[in-house]
Parts: sequence; C-alpha cells; structure tokens
Amino acid sequence: MKIVHDTRSLDLDRTQSVGFVPTMGALHDGHSACIEEAASLSEQVVVSIYVNPTQFNQGTDLQTYPRQLEQDIVLARDHGATVAYIPDDREIYPDGIEAAHEQAGSILLPSVACRPQLEDRCRPGHLAGMIQVVDRLFQLVEPTIACFGEKDYQQLLTVKAVFEGSERFPGLRIHPCRTIRQADGLACSSRNKLMDEGERARAVGMARALHVSSYCETVPEAESSMLNTLKEHGLDCEYAVVRDAGTLEEVVPGNPTRSLIAARCGQVRLIDNAPGPPLEDPDTAEHAQEPPRDLG
Repeated sequence: MKIVHDTRSLDLDRTQSVGFVPTMGALHDGHSACIEEAASLSEQVVVSIYVNPTQFNQGTDLQTYPRQLEQDIVLARDHGATVAYIPDDREIYPDGIEAAHEQAGSILLPSVACRPQLEDRCRPGHLAGMIQVVDRLFQLVEPTIACFGEKDYQQLLTVKAVFEGSERFPGLRIHPCRTIRQADGLACSSRNKLMDEGERARAVGMARALHVSSYCETVPEAESSMLNTLKEHGLDCEYAVVRDAGTLEEVVPGNPTRSLIAARCGQVRLIDNAPGPPLEDPDTAEHAQEPPRDLG
C-alpha cells in the first residue's frame, strides 16, 4: 500500500476502476468492512484520512476527536487499500480554513438533509461541511465508486442526492455499506473510544432502543418506546424518530421505514439507525404481523 499526502502523488491508473472510502481516521471494524467492500468492487482502493474542521459545529468536538494515524494505516492496508491518502488542510482548502467555513455556509443542501428533528437541527452546518469536503475529495481522487456506511444514514442519503448522477461526477456510484456492530449490538463508531467503562455499558441502550421499535405497530408507539429505552439506560436523547426510509419525510404506510436515534452518553454523542417497524398500508394489508427484524 502506498501512503501519499498530495494529489500529485496519487498516481492512479485511470484505465482501472477506483474505489474510494473517505474517513476521518480512528478507523474501526465498520471502516474495515467499507474498505473490503470497495476492494471487492474496484481494482484500486483509496482510503482518505482527514479530520475535516468544517463539519464540526463545536470546537471542542474537533479537538477531542480521536486520532490514531499509525493504527489507521495498518488497518487500511490489511483490509485491501492500495493507497492511503492523508492530505493536510492546505491540500483540501487552499484558500484557508476560515474561507472554507464561510463557503460551507452558502452550500445549498438537498431536501433530505433538511428534515426536521434530525442532524440539521442538532448539528447546524454539519452536513454542509461534510458535503464540502466530500466534493473536494471527489475532485482530487476522481473515484468511480465511493463507499459510505449506513450508520450515518442521513449523511448517506445526502451524499447520494448530491453526487449520484451529477454532471460534475459522471459515472460515480455511491455504494452503501451495512452498519457493523459489536457483540452487544452497539454500532461501531470512532467516538466509542471516548467512553469510559460505565458509559460503554449504558451505550448499549442505543441498539436496544432500535430493537424495541421493530415490535411496534404505529409511529408514536415506536418513537415513545425508543425514547423510554434511551432514558432507562441513562442516555440523553436528542431525537428518536421513525421516518420514510427513502426520503426521511413522515412515514407513508406501506413504504419501508427507518428508525433513527441520536443521544449523548456523558459527553459522547452517539447516533444509530435501523430498518423501522413495518407499517402496512391499511388499504392493501392483510394484517399479518411481520416478525421483528435484525438491526441493519
């Protein structure tokens, strides 16, 4: 695996497909799965490691974000990356970070990024900063396929809405990768490293909240059950909602649903999601109860 810090050194073979996994480092099993997926779908795999300042709406979050570059390089190599691309701020934002923050504020986001009660409300500017850096990385790497995890579900749908089928990146495909979970169900996340033992034990309430929602028959019941489960585990809920899986709008009976939650465990913010309860169309349903589904 080659390690590079600037675009000139990427030296990719443009006659071959290029898979791309953009990351902010602190890699874990979820990233490993994305890298392996990219390797199965393309002939070259670029993994970028860049902690993007424009998608943090609190300076303390940026400062405390976990960093483990040497371990990240080994993990990327061992799971199929052919290039580790580790740019600095000047490579990504040649006009400077202050100008980048101003430019992020003027980005027009698709409707799926602006749904009430989700990331747009809890983390103003986060999705705009994310789109800004992904756009820049796509310019520099020029991938044919890019892999994004389903754990950041609104982010995944936003990236697909902005880039897939766009004139700026013709032929680019956005490939979703399923959420990877630890043995007790907690979704793998770079922020898990920031929790102490007690917080880690409480954090399992995230997965349990999603699981109980899959038994529910109505949206209010599912949302109430998730909220109660989070509270029972000492988690400070930011949102616990069931939405249409494709649009993140209010549920349309008969359409697939998605349960989405965000909560704080101490000072650590966690998000998760899974396929939501099957809410049947009363005009076509035969009222047969579908069994609860595994977390996605």
